[in-house]
Amino acid sequence: MNYIEPVFRPPSEWKSYILQVTNGCSWNQCTFCEMYTAPQKKFHFKEISQIADELKLVASHPQRVSRVFLADGDAMTLSTRRLLQILKAVRTHLPNVNRVTSYCLPRNLKSKTVAELKTLRKNGLKMVYVGCESGDDEVLEHVKKGESYETSLNALQKLKAAGIKSSVMILNGLGGKKLSKQHAINSARLMNEAQPEYLSTLVVSFPMGEQRFRSNFTDYEALGQQGLFQEMEWLLSELELEKTIFRSDHASNYLVLKGTLGQDKDKLLNQIKLAMQDPELMPLRQEWQRGL
Repeated sequence: MNYIEPVFRPPSEWKSYILQVTNGCSWNQCTFCEMYTAPQKKFHFKEISQIADELKLVASHPQRVSRVFLADGDAMTLSTRRLLQILKAVRTHLPNVNRVTSYCLPRNLKSKTVAELKTLRKNGLKMVYVGCESGDDEVLEHVKKGESYETSLNALQKLKAAGIKSSVMILNGLGGKKLSKQHAINSARLMNEAQPEYLSTLVVSFPMGEQRFRSNFTDYEALGQQGLFQEMEWLLSELELEKTIFRSDHASNYLVLKGTLGQDKDKLLNQIKLAMQDPELMPLRQEWQRGL
């Protein structure tokens, strides 16, 4: 494949064919994210003819493809017309595909109607991964997300109305010590209103240093392990979800949590409390085991 590296995908897409329909991220200003900051990752989209050629190459391989993930950072920024062309090409060349997914910024859906999203769903787009990061406007402003509680909620509600599943990411520790509690509580409030099908939490990490992040968050103080656990307890305590699959098992997390909310809420809270009270009794990841 003619990939412009690095290429990223959600952990759950490890069995999917990664179809790079755009390069980089159209926003690319979030101070916590350095995924698409390399010189070769300047945003642009691939031509349909090039995408079709790559699909033909995949189709010539004997291995059956049933899932496709549209990369890079926010393929959903493409127009509905272009996305439909891509979905049609996928169906034409890979007829066994039963699910197409993509990353999605809330802003990507501002100009897309529910009717357009329904058309995308009917043509194969089953789920999108929405990086909300936080439901707190102050935190979002500090990290230059370019979104707010309301823009995130509007996007998630559009997806729900169109029948496209959403998998939402919240970043544990994003508000630092100062904004930790309001970050947790307002993120829970956003999820309660949106009721996404999937919710996951990752710990904010800076493998390339904190300079970019601190450029707009000068008084940021990182949370230690106990602080991260406390923030997770606040988040889960406030969550009132009806049937959301919850995962906090990314490699960045110290404590692996899995369940369905709300039926497993008490169980998950007990695991967090035990980790806070006596970490040695819980199977926590060591520092060398953590990463992005």
